[in-house]
Amino acid sequence: MLADGWPAPELRRPPREAPPAEAASPARPPGLRERKKAETRAAINRAALDLFEQHGYDAVGVREVADAAGVSLATLFSYFPDGKASLVFPGGRADHVAALVRAVRERPVGHGVLRALHDHMASRGPFERNPDPDVRRTLELVRATPDLADHALRTWTVAEDDLAAAVTEEAGLPADDLTARLLARYVLQIPDLARTEPDARRTLDVVLGLLARGWPACLTETG
Repeated sequence: MLADGWPAPELRRPPREAPPAEAASPARPPGLRERKKAETRAAINRAALDLFEQHGYDAVGVREVADAAGVSLATLFSYFPDGKASLVFPGGRADHVAALVRAVRERPVGHGVLRALHDHMASRGPFERNPDPDVRRTLELVRATPDLADHALRTWTVAEDDLAAAVTEEAGLPADDLTARLLARYVLQIPDLARTEPDARRTLDVVLGLLARGWPACLTETG
């Protein structure tokens, strides 16, 4: 459980109201095109994991990954435009940034910004309690490969501007307030810190707990 923040009445915002109840509509199943794209992306990702594990990251080229996945080099880069280091990460940077912002903007009523970020990050790669085998393989490769560690860090920190903007709006902070940018920067550095710690989830809990104790109440209150 994250601690309450120190009171900061001048930064408090009105409690969030629950959206009007709407009849739940069943989610549309992915069409054939979406399924094919997901299968191709997964095949490239698995081929990269297999080859990097077997031969080492530096000894494998992107063409070898494309051949192993049964796709052209152009197709590989259309799915993974951020280059070789991105091949072991199933989601792209744009998807990652969008997911962080959604976690803040679409958080449950009664959850503060920090709680929403904690819950979102706790369900991701290094912070999962019981990650699936491919996630474990990826984490081991990242720990052992500086280029992959650098890419993983950039994948988080590239979200700083978008996350800061979402926090500013959701917490009711003035547009020129530095609080949201500081928070975004601290939070997005947690995965890199956790990479060198024996218990990544505990690192997440400890750092966000410390932030919650010293941050304005508008980011931690449960109104």
